[in-house]
Amino acid sequence: MLFGTIGENMALIDVVNIQGQKVSQIELADDIFNVPIRSDILHEIVTMQLASRRAGTAKVKRRSEVRGSTRKLFRQKGTGRARRGDIRSPLLRGGGVTFGPTPRSYAYSAPKKVRRLALKMALSSKLQGQSLIVVQDMDLLEIKTKAFLQMATALGAQNALYITDVKREKLELSSRNVPKTKVLRHEGLNVYDILKYDKLVLSASSLKDIEGRLQV
Repeated sequence: MLFGTIGENMALIDVVNIQGQKVSQIELADDIFNVPIRSDILHEIVTMQLASRRAGTAKVKRRSEVRGSTRKLFRQKGTGRARRGDIRSPLLRGGGVTFGPTPRSYAYSAPKKVRRLALKMALSSKLQGQSLIVVQDMDLLEIKTKAFLQMATALGAQNALYITDVKREKLELSSRNVPKTKVLRHEGLNVYDILKYDKLVLSASSLKDIEGRLQV
């Protein structure tokens, strides 16, 4: 079928065409596609990615930013009331906010070795779960959603992340209206998207780029 088995020293997987027919086999680097999986490391990197995507644009107006007069509302003494400053006080309705949010960045970074290891674990999880598909060539003849859907159905990858080696404009434009589908170039390969989709579809030519990126 589509998936090979993991041997003692190497992992073999079938290479198929866009019709889902086997055309050859390819060997996968064992130190990338067959590493022990640790959920704590995967969780750490996914959390880091999601934190980096947070906008952090929530903002309230402080006392100095609220529009209003600076006139003292009434005299300091003699009224029997609590002393009061101007109308922009945080204690009054419409006044400034004391401890509200201000624009900030939620991004933080994990060590490079941990990020690289998590990416290997994510790739290994797809191979071990028989959810990795290697396609010889994902070039479409025309920009057409129907053509992409036919390829996805033949591959059994309707809920999938597609990884290409270079920009494939016809593939990217044909898939943009298809739900539960994402097309990325190999440079954008990341842990969150690998785990988010049920299947991972790699072009055969992108494997060398991925292995070169991780085997350092």
